[in-house]
Amino acid sequence: MARPDFKSFKKKALERPEVVEQYERLSPAYELRRNLVALRQEAGLTQEELADRLKTKKSNISRLESVNSTISPKLSTITDYAEAMGYHVKIEFVPKETRGHSKGLQRTAEKRRR
Repeated sequence: MARPDFKSFKKKALERPEVVEQYERLSPAYELRRNLVALRQEAGLTQEELADRLKTKKSNISRLESVNSTISPKLSTITDYAEAMGYHVKIEFVPKETRGHSKGLQRTAEKRRR
């Protein structure tokens, strides 16, 4: 019997509600790490070069970028990482899509910004 490819495995796993819940909970952490790696690669830097700029060790950069890492980086660490490559951090809160309430919450948030 052939082993399923990742796409098939993911599709089947996401049929289970408990997997979907966990997947959605972990999604921001994975997205952050993918963005950090992409930012560093777009800057043309290796982990070693970025570590030198941040006056830290390559292993710290590797751990920060790893999707398997169990650490939760501080906001100041993420900010330093971005600034080392000429970027700043922008945090955005997005309403959850729940039973049609998101539009109302979004309008309320927009009113507060005015």
